[in-house]
Amino acid sequence: MGTAEAPSGVGELLRGLRREAGLTQEELAEAAGLSVRALRDVERGVVATPQKETVRRLADALGLVGPVRDGFEAAARGRAVAGGVASATRTLPRDIASFTGRQGELEQLVEAAAGAGGVIDIHAIDGMAGVGKTALAVHVAHRVADRFPDGQIFLPLHGHTPGQEPVDPEDALASLLLTAGVPAGRVPVGVEARTALWRDRLAGKRMLLILDDAVGSDQVLPLLPGVGGSLVLVTSRRILSALDEATPVSLDTLPVEEAASLFVRLAGRRDLSADDPGVAEIIRLCGYLPLAIGMVARQLRHHRAWTVAGRAAELAAAVDRLELMVTENLSVAAAFDLSYENLDADQQRLFRRLALHPGPEADACTAAALDGTTPDEARRGLEALYDQNLLTESEPGRYRMHDLIREHARALAVRDDPPADRERAVDQLLDYYQHTAARAEALIARQTRPGPAAAPGAITVAGPAPADGEEAWAWLRTEKAGLLACLDHAVGAGLHARVVALTAGLAELLRRDCPWGEAIGRHQAAIEAARRLDDRFGEASALHDVGIMWRLSGDYPAAVRGLEQSLGIYRDLGDGLGQANALYRLGDVWRLSGDYPAAVRGLEQALGIYRDLGDRLGQANALWGLGTVWRLTGDRPTAARALEQSLGIYRDLGDRLGQANAFWSLGVVWRLTGDYPAAIHAQEQALGIFREIGDGLGQANALLFLGIVRTLTGEYPAAALALEQALGIYRDIGAKFGQANALNETGNLHRATGDLTQAEACHRQALDLARAVASPYVEADSLAGLGRCAQAAGDIPRAAALLRQALEIFRRIGSAEADEVARDLAALGEPVPPA
Repeated sequence: MGTAEAPSGVGELLRGLRREAGLTQEELAEAAGLSVRALRDVERGVVATPQKETVRRLADALGLVGPVRDGFEAAARGRAVAGGVASATRTLPRDIASFTGRQGELEQLVEAAAGAGGVIDIHAIDGMAGVGKTALAVHVAHRVADRFPDGQIFLPLHGHTPGQEPVDPEDALASLLLTAGVPAGRVPVGVEARTALWRDRLAGKRMLLILDDAVGSDQVLPLLPGVGGSLVLVTSRRILSALDEATPVSLDTLPVEEAASLFVRLAGRRDLSADDPGVAEIIRLCGYLPLAIGMVARQLRHHRAWTVAGRAAELAAAVDRLELMVTENLSVAAAFDLSYENLDADQQRLFRRLALHPGPEADACTAAALDGTTPDEARRGLEALYDQNLLTESEPGRYRMHDLIREHARALAVRDDPPADRERAVDQLLDYYQHTAARAEALIARQTRPGPAAAPGAITVAGPAPADGEEAWAWLRTEKAGLLACLDHAVGAGLHARVVALTAGLAELLRRDCPWGEAIGRHQAAIEAARRLDDRFGEASALHDVGIMWRLSGDYPAAVRGLEQSLGIYRDLGDGLGQANALYRLGDVWRLSGDYPAAVRGLEQALGIYRDLGDRLGQANALWGLGTVWRLTGDRPTAARALEQSLGIYRDLGDRLGQANAFWSLGVVWRLTGDYPAAIHAQEQALGIFREIGDGLGQANALLFLGIVRTLTGEYPAAALALEQALGIYRDIGAKFGQANALNETGNLHRATGDLTQAEACHRQALDLARAVASPYVEADSLAGLGRCAQAAGDIPRAAALLRQALEIFRRIGSAEADEVARDLAALGEPVPPA
């Protein structure tokens, strides 16, 4: 009989019995009077039916009696055993000297032992394969054994033992009764009779009972004592939710520090420390799972020529890390296989499909898309996998796979599922994400997206249907990691149409919630994908979106190039909406660049097209843009009217972000007219909405102008707080234009409080940023601030020179601030250059 049959023969059974006895191969061979090689041949299945004398010696050395011995001898003769062999023992397995961590769980269980009185105290320890459930139970048992004078019993239930069926409760009870001293002839027949006798024997006693590796609650319930002060520790890969009286103790992987300590202890190298970079990499690649950490550490212990850095590099480079996590006849993959085999066919298929998700977690809808089922069916499947500790629940209804389990599941998918099936599963997931993201984007986009309507596709999952912007944002932010991972997958796989569509569907998410440099890179990938497809609408749309990101990041020349290219394509295609959108964004960039006449022309053209198309959102945006430019050029009444019109339309549309932008801009106008209470009220309204919808840039803008008004009203502490918060947000999101503005206003605050050194430092930082982003308005504002600092310090010539530079720029761009700077120059007694 070949070694391939070993898992169902005596070899696996012998190995399990030896480990339960806490013996090494060498120790058992010596006790049985056999050679180590003979013992290994039996365990490995090389000798499938050992000689009768060998079997007798092994059974004697292991102390096997009764049904356990009968089962072992039957297996050695090649006879099938109906259920797993029950082998309760009055001695605990050997404690693990290298036991590390688990302090919280350890204290909980030790305290439970101290409190065990007149009632049974049951603790169900669950966790994934290899997480250390049995090690914890045994370690606790050794710590508290002296508190249970009537003894300790350890009973393996073989829920996941290779080559063995789970122990039948009736057989388990027979073994427990024999271990408790009941003569074999007095063990009754049947589960109920045996349970009654077992509970009678334990009544009034203080015993510690470990029921190890339970397959489920039904296997455990008949074995529980009825009354008395006993402590029962149950371990299982399954969450034993049907054990009503049990206190759950769920084990996760080890924290980083404990994982590193465990690795160092097991590796047995004196020169190795827990802060070694190689140790950190190995435990990361082991997923902080004790079983995997132990295997790799023992490899290094026995291969002295290997280095920690070398093994870490091998694990990192491995196509299948699990193939390297093997010692003797143990492997992490085999441990996972035993959990997988407990699933039914539908659950196994879902397990494999989940590993194909490029993202880190799944809910019922993404699982249904992958598996081609309904969300309700998928939800039941996810809960079943969670019950088996093959998934963790990161938040209600959202599930994750441990890295090694995911790798194992992916290997099973490659082994068991045809490539076409795997490809179809991922396509269905991408369909679901693409469809729902497009729907969400339509609800939150700042502009109506032009172009032909997307083909409906074969959407097989009835996913969430966001009814408004709030629900759209909630879905996008919840699925953000999965959406971006799927986009990366599409880019890597060369799925150009997917790249174009998914990136467009994520445009607002990328703008609002992602680093702008990352967003620019993703839009550039979409441009390239559209060009490969000769998709002109897709290219124009992606150029428009990347132009917005370049504008936000302060690269105005790049923004103009991208938006002008987008405008040119839309003109070629005869798409009016696309042209209006590009003109509106160009007007915005021209305003920031200080080209106010160009900004007005672009925005008025956009407004005209939007009105012709009946696009209300576009009209509100263009009016907001025009109001902002007119405010900068000093036409405050016209600015206020345009902004109030835009606010009215945003209100009609229920557009919260639009309303916040309009309140912010009106607050700036009212500040300029000297109506500070109205300005503060408007900015606070804007800030509240920005916070409500999670718009960081908007929050920073509102805080900035609140700081400006608080400075003007002499509320310096409040002003300092608002400006500090604004500057922090601008820095976090990489908004250089905003940083420069916040620094200038902070400089004004320091000057108002008499700290000229700090004021000048702020204005110089702002000047450098202004020149880096090519913003003439902010450059002139910085120069004016430096001039006013010099004036306050009594350096009139330097003040005059700086103010003249500021005046020249303000006049060149047509800014209303030129009048204020001219007045400052005149106050110095300096001639004011003619306009």
